[in-house]
Amino acid sequence: MKILVLSGSNVGHKTEVAAKAILDILAKDQYSDHDVQFINLLDKEMDFADGRNFLDYKGDTLEVAQAVMEADVLFIGTPIFQASIPASLKNVFDLLPEKALEYKTVGIFASSGSNRHYLIPELQLKPILNYMKANVTPRYVYLSARDFTLNEITSDDVLLRLEQLVDETLTLAKTYQEIQRIEDEKLGF
Repeated sequence: MKILVLSGSNVGHKTEVAAKAILDILAKDQYSDHDVQFINLLDKEMDFADGRNFLDYKGDTLEVAQAVMEADVLFIGTPIFQASIPASLKNVFDLLPEKALEYKTVGIFASSGSNRHYLIPELQLKPILNYMKANVTPRYVYLSARDFTLNEITSDDVLLRLEQLVDETLTLAKTYQEIQRIEDEKLGF
């Protein structure tokens, strides 16, 4: 499967640190048969969505949009700023067609300065992903400032939950692929 790990912020590093922890998990032998790509929006010069087809964009914007469209599985990381997902991440979704995430499985991880905003992924990100027809892993990993020392995850609990997120997301993706295969067979594809 093609897996995209997306760090959805153009500022800060905690979401990037969590994304790299997921990359470390995906580098283990049991996941070696997957094609894994990492995109950090901090490193990209993104255009704002203006209603064009995503293929009409150029440079980093086209690269990010195509990577999302080509992925079978996405791990989407977001910081929480002012009780909201950042505009940089929302912009990625706005670049894409309405059903861009259909048949794709998405795992979510979020970072914030405190525990006060732990429901933001549930209330803001999941509705967007569901609208775009993604198969969203029910649980997500929420990281707060206390889970980090400098720019390193120091909570064993969080590291374990990230491993569980990877395992559950890939298991769900395989299950949905099998369901799709059975449905395609019924239709004679």
